[in-house]
Amino acid sequence: MSSESAPPPIDSLSIEQAKTERVSGRSNSFSQQSRASDDSQTAADFLRDQEMLEADAREALPYSIETCTKILGPLRQNVFACLTCNPAPAKDGDAWNPAGMCYACSVSCHGEHTLVEIFQKRNFTCDCGTTRMPSTSPCTLRINSETNTKGNVHSEEPDANNKYNHNFKNRFCCCECDYDPFEQKGTMFQCLGLGTEETGGCGEDWYHPGCLVGMGPKWYEKMDSKKPKSAPKETEGQTNGLATIAESDEAQPINGTAEAGDVAVEDEDDEPPMPPGFPGEDDFEGFLCYKCVDANPWIKQYAGTSGFLPAIFLEQPAASAPSPPDSTTTVASKKRKAEDGDENRADAKRVKSEDEEDGPTSCKLPNLPAAPKGRFSLFFKEDFREKFCRCSDCFRHLNAHPQLLEEEEVYEPPLSDDGASQHGGSTHGSGSLLDRGESALRNMDRVKAIEGVMAYNHLKEQLKPFFKQFAESGKAVGAEDIKAYFAKLRGDEQGIKEAGEAAASSKENGDDGGGGGGGRREQSGY
Repeated sequence: MSSESAPPPIDSLSIEQAKTERVSGRSNSFSQQSRASDDSQTAADFLRDQEMLEADAREALPYSIETCTKILGPLRQNVFACLTCNPAPAKDGDAWNPAGMCYACSVSCHGEHTLVEIFQKRNFTCDCGTTRMPSTSPCTLRINSETNTKGNVHSEEPDANNKYNHNFKNRFCCCECDYDPFEQKGTMFQCLGLGTEETGGCGEDWYHPGCLVGMGPKWYEKMDSKKPKSAPKETEGQTNGLATIAESDEAQPINGTAEAGDVAVEDEDDEPPMPPGFPGEDDFEGFLCYKCVDANPWIKQYAGTSGFLPAIFLEQPAASAPSPPDSTTTVASKKRKAEDGDENRADAKRVKSEDEEDGPTSCKLPNLPAAPKGRFSLFFKEDFREKFCRCSDCFRHLNAHPQLLEEEEVYEPPLSDDGASQHGGSTHGSGSLLDRGESALRNMDRVKAIEGVMAYNHLKEQLKPFFKQFAESGKAVGAEDIKAYFAKLRGDEQGIKEAGEAAASSKENGDDGGGGGGGRREQSGY
C-alpha cells in the first residue's frame, strides 16, 4: 500500500475533544429535558390530578343536583341567593326583587354566578325559573310545561309565601355586614326566628356574638390594642415550653408534627374569643335574638327559668360589670357537677312536681319570675320545648310558631351517586370526565353520536404522528407544541408560518424528518 493511500494519522486529542463535546451536549439536552419535565406533566399525572380535583368537588358538593325542589313546595332547606341575577340595590329604599334558590339550582343553573349561601330557611320554595329571576337565567332542571322537555323553564309564578330579609343582599347581623367567608373571623349564630322583618322579627338572621351584647362585631380588636406589646418578649426567656411556643415567632419546628401543631395554635389564636357576658357554646342549643323577643314579649318571662339561660342584654346595665355573667355560668357549671350523682332522682322529682302542680288547664306563668327589663336575647337549652306552658292561653302563642312545639325537619337532597344514575349514566356534575363523556354519548342522538365517533377517530389518526415523535425522542409535550400543531390543523396562517420555521430550523440542524429526527432535535443547540 502506497503512502498516498495511507489513512491520515489519528489525533488522540481530537477524539477526546469529540467525546467531551458529545457528553456535554447530551448533558445539556438532558438538563433541558428535565426543565421541560418540571413544567409539564404526563397523561397519568393529569388524570390523577383531575381525579383528585373531582374528589374534592364531590366532597364540597356531595348532594345530587338533578332535581329542583320547587315541585316539593315549601321546605326548610338550604337556600342560596344569586347576586348576578338579583343584585342588591345601590341604596336602601330602591326597588329590589329578592329571590332564593335550592341547592341543586345553585349549582346547575347558577354555578358560574356570584352566589350567597344563606343556609337554612323555613317554609321556602325555590324561586329559580320564576318571575323573580330574569328569563335569561332559566331553570335547567324542571320540565317545561309548554315543550314537555327538561330545561328552559322561566317566568313561572313564584310562591307568594316566601319571606326575604337582608341576607338575600349578602348582609348579615344587625351590623349589616357583607359576609365574606374568606375574611370573616369567628363564629356567627343563627336565630331560631319568631317572625319576619315585616312583623318585627329578624327572619332567621345570623349574628356576631359581639353584636348580641352591644359590643360590635370586632370588639376583640380593641382588646388586642390594649395588650402590652412587650408581653411576648417577656415570655421568650422563660423555661415554660408552652408559653414559648405560643408567643415566640422565631422558634423553628423540629419536625412536621411540630409544624402542624404550630399551625393549629396559630389557627386557634386567629379565632376571636367570645365577648364578656356571652354564654359558652356548649351551654346552649340555640337562641332567639332581641328583635324576635321584642316582637313576642310573652316569651320574655322564660328568661333564666328551666330550659333557658339568663337574659343576654343588648346593652349592659351601667351598674353591672361584664364579669358577673361569667361567674354565674361558672357557679352553675359547678352546681351541675355536684348534682351529677343525683341527676336521675332530681329529674324524676321535677317531672312529678310539675305533674302535680300543673294540671291540663293550669298556667305556669304566675309561678315564673317577672320578665327582665330592657332588650335582650334569649338563649335556650336542648329541652326548652318541654318547658313551655301549654295552657289554652299560652298554646295559641306556641301554635303560631311551630318551631317552638317540635324540632323542624330539614330537607337534604339525596347524595350524589358518584358514578351511575338510575339511567345508567353519571349524574350531572358527578363522576369523572370519562364517565360524563360516556354518559353524554349514550344519551346523544344516534346520528350525532356516530358523527362524533367518526370525528374522534379522524382526530386520533392525525394526532398519532404528532405524539409519536415525542415518544421516540423522550421529549415532554409542551403547551406551545400542542397550540402550534392544532393551529396547523386548522390552517391558521400564523400556525402554518410557525410550523414552516420550525421545519426549516430542524433541517439546518441535520434533521431529515425520519423516525430518528426526534433524537437529533433533542441534542440540537450544542
